[in-house]
Amino acid sequence: MSPPSSIPGDRIAKVIARAGLASRRDAERMIEAGRVTVNGRKIDSPALNVTDADRIVVDGRPLGAAEAPRLWLYHKPSGLVTTTKDEQGRPTIFDELPAELPRVMTVGRLDLNSEGLLLLTNDGGIKRRLELPSTGWLRRYRVRVNGQPDDATFEPLRRGLEVDGQRFQPMVVTLDRQQGSNAWVTVGLREGKNREVRRAMNDLGLSVNRLIRVSYGPFQLGQLKRGAVEEVRPRVVRDQLGLEGGATEPAPKKPRKIRRRR
Repeated sequence: MSPPSSIPGDRIAKVIARAGLASRRDAERMIEAGRVTVNGRKIDSPALNVTDADRIVVDGRPLGAAEAPRLWLYHKPSGLVTTTKDEQGRPTIFDELPAELPRVMTVGRLDLNSEGLLLLTNDGGIKRRLELPSTGWLRRYRVRVNGQPDDATFEPLRRGLEVDGQRFQPMVVTLDRQQGSNAWVTVGLREGKNREVRRAMNDLGLSVNRLIRVSYGPFQLGQLKRGAVEEVRPRVVRDQLGLEGGATEPAPKKPRKIRRRR
């Protein structure tokens, strides 16, 4: 049998995801449920490579052409979760995003009480690339903690520490200023494990009462207003991610204010 790398085309779930119809994982579920046909034959396994010559139909409709990779900056407010659905019925960012946006996925997450820059994309490949620790992109946060730390307080974070059996890599930490009973700190990290900043600060005896992500690699929150969405220009996406070709649809010139979906 030929090795997988020699088989022409791409996995069908990947092709469905590129067309913007579903995430790769959801596409695999659709295939297993018998909702996809290729060249008139129903398939039930995602272990299939397809090319442009194949005719793919999902739920009775021909699959559209692949969308150009796109990326948006979103200023997530506190109080929203980043999952598509929440078992506790809490509001999600997908309840609040503009109705005219295509189907998008989040790059990583910000927890319920965190705010700031959240990247959105229509492309599963971009999502995976941006989330990989191996990309080495620094994520920077402005963090307000309750207490009166000094610079030496954060040495354990700079060296790397273990919390509840999980190892956190060294962080870049700067004590910015004391403000009453709170202190503002800038934290940079390259992994973004679940609630990493909060857990690390708590291990030092400091309670985080505000956390704002201000950058993700080269992408900056800047002056983007809370609840607004701004598309990254296609050329910037191509240059920063090393993509070939490019999107032809121009990015909006101004950020768009969130409008509730109906």
